[in-house]
Amino acid sequence: MPVAITNQIQIEVETSYNGEQQDDDKLCRMFVYRIRISNLGDCTVKLLRRHWLIIDPLDGDMEVEGEGVVGQQPVLEPGETFRYVSGCALNSTIGRMKGTYQMERLIDGKVIEVQIPAFDLVAPYQLN
Repeated sequence: MPVAITNQIQIEVETSYNGEQQDDDKLCRMFVYRIRISNLGDCTVKLLRRHWLIIDPLDGDMEVEGEGVVGQQPVLEPGETFRYVSGCALNSTIGRMKGTYQMERLIDGKVIEVQIPAFDLVAPYQLN
């Protein structure tokens, strides 16, 4: 399981393959990723934004940016953890994602960048 710790925020990622789906004229591979965000520091933080780089060898790279995650901007007190599940569709059987979260330390308003570790998205039949 990929793990990264930046500015006392730990990000853990777990992925799974969720099958194929026909989308217009393309066959897409569906992947699910589970993110665990843990505040290891002594300051309360708020997740403001996300930035993803999605690498699909057949479709090229795509960037996704926006406020919060899954419609939320969670606030994490010291020692707290926030979990969420999201997904990604690729045309390729193998891809990769990585990114950053922009978070605010509520004690002083300082905005920090937190690394999301790179993780692979691989259809299980591709492993043979």
